Amino acid sequence: MVPQHLPTVVVIGNGMVGYKFCEKLLAKSTAFNLIVFGEEPRVAYDRVHLSEYFGGKTADDLLMAPLQWYHDNGITLHLGDAVQEINRDARTVHAHSGLVQPYDYLVLATGSSAFVPDIPGVEKAGVMVYRTIEDLEKIKAYAGSAHSGAVLGGGLLGLEAAKALLDLGVAETHVVEFAPRLMPRQIDDAGSQMLQSKLKALGLQIHLNKATSSIGGEEKIDALHFGNGSILPVDMLVISAGIRPRDELARLAGLDVGLRGGIVVNDEMRTSDASIFAIGECALHGGMIYGLVAPGYDMAEVVVSQLTQGARAFGGYDMSSKLKLIGVDVASFGDPFIAVPHSRSIVFEDAHSGVYKRINVSPDGKYLLGGVLIGDAEAYNMLLQTVNNKLALPPHPEDLMLGARGGEAAEGAGVMSLPDEALVCSCEAVTKGAICAAVTEQSVTTVDAMKKCNKAGTGCGGCVPLVKDLINGTLTAQGAYIKNVLCEHFDYSRQELFDLLKINNIRTYDAALDHFGKGDGCETCKPALGSILAGLWNDLIVKQHTIQDTNDRYLANIQKGGSYSVVPRIAGGEVTPEQLMVIGSVAKKFGLYTKITGGQRIDMFGAHVGDLPDIWEELINAGFESGHAYGKSLRTVKSCVGSTWCRFGLHDSVSFAIEIENRYKGIRSPHKLKGGVSGCVRECAEAQAKDFGIIATEKGWNLYVCGNGGAKPQHAQLLATDLDSATLIQYLDRFLMFYIKTADPLARTATWLNKMEGGMAYLKNVVVNDSLGIAADLEAEMALLINTYHCEWREVVENPELRKQFTHFVNVPRAKDPNVEFEEMRGQKKVKAW
Repeated sequence: MVPQHLPTVVVIGNGMVGYKFCEKLLAKSTAFNLIVFGEEPRVAYDRVHLSEYFGGKTADDLLMAPLQWYHDNGITLHLGDAVQEINRDARTVHAHSGLVQPYDYLVLATGSSAFVPDIPGVEKAGVMVYRTIEDLEKIKAYAGSAHSGAVLGGGLLGLEAAKALLDLGVAETHVVEFAPRLMPRQIDDAGSQMLQSKLKALGLQIHLNKATSSIGGEEKIDALHFGNGSILPVDMLVISAGIRPRDELARLAGLDVGLRGGIVVNDEMRTSDASIFAIGECALHGGMIYGLVAPGYDMAEVVVSQLTQGARAFGGYDMSSKLKLIGVDVASFGDPFIAVPHSRSIVFEDAHSGVYKRINVSPDGKYLLGGVLIGDAEAYNMLLQTVNNKLALPPHPEDLMLGARGGEAAEGAGVMSLPDEALVCSCEAVTKGAICAAVTEQSVTTVDAMKKCNKAGTGCGGCVPLVKDLINGTLTAQGAYIKNVLCEHFDYSRQELFDLLKINNIRTYDAALDHFGKGDGCETCKPALGSILAGLWNDLIVKQHTIQDTNDRYLANIQKGGSYSVVPRIAGGEVTPEQLMVIGSVAKKFGLYTKITGGQRIDMFGAHVGDLPDIWEELINAGFESGHAYGKSLRTVKSCVGSTWCRFGLHDSVSFAIEIENRYKGIRSPHKLKGGVSGCVRECAEAQAKDFGIIATEKGWNLYVCGNGGAKPQHAQLLATDLDSATLIQYLDRFLMFYIKTADPLARTATWLNKMEGGMAYLKNVVVNDSLGIAADLEAEMALLINTYHCEWREVVENPELRKQFTHFVNVPRAKDPNVEFEEMRGQKKVKAW
């Protein structure tokens, strides 16, 4: 029993913030009698990652702590018992069960509820909100019979709800937003347009500037009616149009509340009654409701400080955030909207890759003020720290977005230059100094150990990359060896696993897990092991279909709407008239959209998965083979026409490109590979923007390596000059095999080189001078891959068992997917309703 003389703290609300308050108070003092009331039937759970409930996680997986934790810490917990009244004069709370509980201090952590607009028909069956696990269970049950669904709200929660519908297999999912752009409070117009295009590509249909006037249907929803007279037929609606602070108890108790809701608090988080505090999404501080978990945690820390004679105060909160919405990185930091004359903006936009970056710098160019990142938010943590700590900008501020040109700066450089007081984990208020001290003083060497030590990274998880960089940076400064493990299931780096599987002749993922791993594996190690096994043995990738992503599973890239692309190899861009006619005939027969790509190939889009083997069979009979456009492997070797036709050409670049592409076709690697061969320095094949580029000289060929375009463009660097063809191929064998053996998963050659100690000088020593004495081994390993090449399309076409995998419906193998629809566009077809 808790001694009765201890002051009693009653917490109303057992959500994330209520739980965190209890945790923080217990860490500071045991001199309180702690009592918690929660209206939900379960203990506190993680709402931030609620959508993962549809991805396989159970309700127990989302718990902040098990029920036993409350008992072990002497907390009296009342679940499923909502407080209905606060008697301030008697200092008691009255629960639904009839329990009357006295308090000395009261903490209101009642959170918020989903805002439901007053729309006629909102009470109909099939209209739900997205807020609790119970809500998710209702959505899951209803989605099973729904063909189409809509989400009302295009903010953070709305897009999470849209992801939930996609995960549940709702064939047609719409997002309806009243504002003219998605996420209007976080990102600018250009960023919203980029996000919109990426979400459309994933299967969402976006409707902006839409005011919903009513919900159609008799007893259940069948359509949304908009103010402009248009109608959207849907089977279900999920409302996620914002939040409304839960201030009902405070109103009844006579506490001050805002005009638009929220319990008014001061900097100490005290309400108009000094013995009552409010924290989280129910609290109105400085006229603002904070809808993120990190400010709620900080509010909890402030109340703990007030109860334990501390001096903490709440002075507002930075609303910067980084999320992955339906697989798309979205981040904003500092002031994302500040404009001229108060700032200057630097913008990078790559519509092809779906990347948009904007940073706002001070008019004098000295300081970073804020920004927006869409599609690639890798730099978010350092950009946020640069804003919050008023760090001086480099001479070229765009380097913060794109990385320093020339490869001289490794990714993550600068993390150790942050001041010790820099707040790294805002959820748990953990500074850089605390993280580094945990390494030096408590021998913490992993992120998991750091989480247990000071809880850094246990909140939203956005700071984990920065925490890892600080751990490694501190260890490096101490002269320690840093082990780069693949994931929690394999305590080895990719390079170590590559060697272990080779030495032990391991040829399957299950065998690798049995010999060198633990647990059941995850989405990080499965494709990584698939890449390693393919890079070692060149075995058929579809035999490992259970650990591959969709593209490798069906030897084709899945496109918007659920159709697939077919990309035959056209080495060097050279194709005969007869082959062109076959491509045209196949495209016409199967109704495919055709496009000549920048990589000198012809893409065919819109194939049903069941048609893929038939399409491949006709192409194979005409002499084509898989172009591996779906794999982490060689894509193309682009060429100009060279000396064959061009009056400036020094050598036959077409023939050499064909030889190179045919040599390395089908070879799997940590990431995709692209090459180029130019017949002169005019560089029509853009060889210096490729993973390897070859440029003709009067004396032979120059070899460039480790360049790439895309989100982080980087020129290739010169490896060797004036080479004859045989020597160049020898160096290229060594370079590619060294990359395949040593790069991290999903690391492009440019990133691999940037992180390589010694940079190009070291790489040149290994490849050209054989400084490690492994050149012969690298050449032999490459020869094994070259000599075991097989066309994956042919393997499926000629193997009845493999061919059976390519069906939409097992019981009706020839049936088409009814959800894949097309419409006409410039004499061809495109996916319908985009």
